[in-house]
Amino acid sequence: MSSDRLNVPAYLARIGYTSTITPNLDTLAALQRHHISAIPFETLAMILREPVRLDLPALQHKILDQRRGGYCFELNLLFLNLLRALGFDAHGLTGRVVMNTPPNVVPARTHVLTLVTIDGARYIADVGFGGMTPTAPLLLDTEEEQTTLNEPYRLVRSGETYALTANVEDGWRTFYVFDLARPADIDFEVGNWYVSTHPASPFRDRLLVARSEPGVRHTLRGAEYAIHRVGRASERNRIEDADAMAGLLQATFRIALPAHPGLRDALGEALARPPT
Repeated sequence: MSSDRLNVPAYLARIGYTSTITPNLDTLAALQRHHISAIPFETLAMILREPVRLDLPALQHKILDQRRGGYCFELNLLFLNLLRALGFDAHGLTGRVVMNTPPNVVPARTHVLTLVTIDGARYIADVGFGGMTPTAPLLLDTEEEQTTLNEPYRLVRSGETYALTANVEDGWRTFYVFDLARPADIDFEVGNWYVSTHPASPFRDRLLVARSEPGVRHTLRGAEYAIHRVGRASERNRIEDADAMAGLLQATFRIALPAHPGLRDALGEALARPPT
């Protein structure tokens, strides 16, 4: 990542954070909540064949200036820069997404999250796991159930590996595993290159969008738009055309759509692609 300085006021304005800043747990929780509500997870870059860059100027330009979102490498690395700039003891980690993966398959390290230490206690902060992004910091060194503004989570340890699990409609599910080894910047670059360009990447050619608020999550998978509310059945709707999808991306997911000549065609192709 670049060593250029983060524009903290612009970041806080982007997420609507106006409270005082003290590097404590309350501030971390508020920053995470504001970030997830304001900045969506989105893979528009994949369907537009845009390069995904991780240097700080590129992240700021896309997410703060252009008012776009991004996926885990972009969102969590920018959030990490914010935490460090505000005085938090934080560094990035990488994880393996095991959701929908056969048990005998070891997936690549294609997820990024953040480890934050506050007064000797360690927390996981994640603002980039799509429709299941935790909406609160999670205490690392416990396997107790932890409440959030949405689903309850648990971190289950096995040796040096931790599994992030959540209690969703069909019970407890494991979404990703991680350890505490510190990645080098090149590890982020390699993982990002794989996720954004490799034909086998689950994000390649797929439009995935998510934004979460207290008690409600909005998700878009190709043509299927869903609203998930705590304690209620999910609502699912099919988006029928590119104009409707463009409106949804702007109004519900709060994305300032790029002035890309191929945007409408790309949205149409995303609508036509069968869900996986």
